[in-house]
Order: sequence, then C-alpha cells, then structure tokens
Amino acid sequence: MATRDDYVKQPIEARARRPSVIETTVVGSYPQPDWLVDKTRYRQTVVPRIRMPELWRVPTAHLDEAQDDAVRLAVGDMVAAGVDVVTDGEQRRESYFNQFANGLSGIDLERPGEAINRLGKRQAVPRVTGPIERERPVFLREAQFLRALTARRIKLAVPGPFTLAALAQDEHYRDPERLAMAYARAVNEELRELEPVLDWIQLDEPYLEARADHAKAYALPAIDRALAGLRKPTCIHVCFGYAFSHALAGTSKSGGYRFALELERSAATHLSLEAAQPGLDLSALAAIRNLGRHGVRIIAASSPESGRAARGLFSRYVVRARRINQFAQTLSSIAQEGVMKLQRQFVSIALLILTSVSAMAGVSAEEKRERLRLLAARKREGLRRHGNSERTARW
Repeated sequence: MATRDDYVKQPIEARARRPSVIETTVVGSYPQPDWLVDKTRYRQTVVPRIRMPELWRVPTAHLDEAQDDAVRLAVGDMVAAGVDVVTDGEQRRESYFNQFANGLSGIDLERPGEAINRLGKRQAVPRVTGPIERERPVFLREAQFLRALTARRIKLAVPGPFTLAALAQDEHYRDPERLAMAYARAVNEELRELEPVLDWIQLDEPYLEARADHAKAYALPAIDRALAGLRKPTCIHVCFGYAFSHALAGTSKSGGYRFALELERSAATHLSLEAAQPGLDLSALAAIRNLGRHGVRIIAASSPESGRAARGLFSRYVVRARRINQFAQTLSSIAQEGVMKLQRQFVSIALLILTSVSAMAGVSAEEKRERLRLLAARKREGLRRHGNSERTARW
C-alpha cells in the first residue's frame, strides 16, 4: 500500500489544460496538515504579524522538507479537482502577512511593536526603525518549487503595501503615506522578480476595508506603485478578515464595501472580493464600470468547517464549470461543422457555375436559358437545405 511519503515524492502529473468558461483558483491559504502545524496556537494569535516558529510541529532541521511535502499534497488536491490557476496553498506560511513583513530590512526583529487590529485589539506587529528595503527575495524559492510541480498556470500572493503599513509601528518615517510608499517599492521589487516564474500575481489588501478612510487618502498610489511595470495579470484581494477571528472575538463581518469598489481605478487587472459570509449585495458590483479590464471573483471566506470541506467544494464547482465548458465546446464544434458544410456547398456551386459557363460556348440561346434555369434551381435547393431563406428569396 502506498504511503504518504510515496505519494508526495512523486512528481505531480502534468495534464493538458483545456480553455475554461469559468476559471478557478484558490484565493488564500489551503488547510495545512495537522502533522505540520499546531493549530491550537492560532487561538492565541489568529493572524501572526511577527514570526511565530512555535507554530510548527516539525523540528527546524526537517521543516523545509516537511513544508515541501505539504505543498505537494495541496497542489495534488488542486490538480485533481481541476483548478485552473494553482497555488502552493501557502503551506510554508504562518500567515499571509508575516513572512514578507519580517523579511525586509529596517525592521527590529528583536523588539516587536504594537498596533490595533481590525477587531480593535492590540497586537504585536513589526517595528519599523529604519528605511524599508528588500535586500533579498522572500518568495522566489517558493515560486520556483511550485513551477516545477505543475504545468498549469500558477499564482502566489504577497501582502499589499497599504496593509503592511497599517500593521506596523512606525518609528522611522512617522508618516503613514510615506511608510506605505516605502513598502510599495519593496513589494514591487519582489513582484518583478517573481513575475517571470508566475502566471498570476495577487496582492492581499484586507485592511483597505478596516481602514477605509485612510485608504481613500493614499491606498491607490501605493498599490499602483507596487504593481508598476508588471505585465502579467494582477489581482487585488479584499476581505473582512477570517471567520475564526470574528468567532473568537464575538464580532460579525460588515455587509458592504466602503472602499474596495474604488479599486477599479487601480492598475490591477482583477479584483477578488469576499461576498458569501458578509452577505454582500452583489448589485453593488454594478458600480464597477471598468469591467472590461477588471474581472471580479466572488468568494466565500474559509472557516474551520469549510476548510475541511475544501476538496469537496472544489470538485463540485469545477465539475459544473467543466460541464458548462464541454457544452460550449460542443456548440462550437457543431457551429464550425455547419459553416464548413456551407462553405463546401458554395464552393461546389461556384465550380458548377464555372463549368456550366465554359460548357455553353457554341450553345444556342434557348439551350443556354434552359441550362441557367436548371442551375438556378440547383442553387436554390442547396441554399434551402442550409436555411438561408434570405438568399433563397433573392434567387
């Protein structure tokens, strides 16, 4: 019997991707295995903003290998479910935020700062004591590993500059806009190095809604600076936080967006908006006028229960999308076959005309009229068989 080790060491089978009518991807993290992460730790800090090594069950000497195995399992699930744009499920991350936020220079890793999170509670965050600089890649190795696992299109997410600035104690710039622009430059450097490896790029900006008034002042310039010069599809993800966080705090999610719809003016090509849990009225999306450039994904945020059911959800929705796609492809094939038959019919008629005209040399006028009458009748019958009533009427 094959063991988990046997499975994860095998390369994931590359499958030819068919064009999809409804494309599917994973917006955020995929559930991490219990053998990798001690999930009880998340009750202390649901979304760590500083590094939290005690979260991992595997000793440091074997952690990279264990995380690689978890990525293989997550990607295997997504490929099996038919997901079009695959991620690594953020299996190596303690949160969407803290790996990048603490991978930059200018941060005092020994003395964390403090900030108020979206639930109104104080939380340990990076302390900015010098210029924010990206001295080395943060996610490049992860992107390259993911690229080697699958022939499908791939995507990684990086925290956006506004959210990074909102969750930092700034003792250097002492100006939230300048801090956000400094983070934007660092994010842009990371994204430019990731872009040749990836097919999609995502910015996570959940604090656009938690700090909507500040976002209106300077979020768009910071986001555009982070995305400057990129050519691949880019997506900004906005949500109202984890369901688990709200459950622990006894709070509920907002029922509407105060800032996110303004992102249609950003340089991003797509928006990813949470809609299911907060009960968003989808008619609000009519305000996004630039739909030609912004595809909009509507998502349901995860919870402990929905996380365990993720594979089943993937399969159901992907099967439906595939059925729609197969139906569309069938219609396309039928239409194409009909056009080809019609083209062949017209070619035959044209050849018949040429043959008939050349055969009329030296024929009497009365016989020519008879042959033309028969030719017209044959053409009329051919057009009638293909339903072209307008042209038939003209004949």
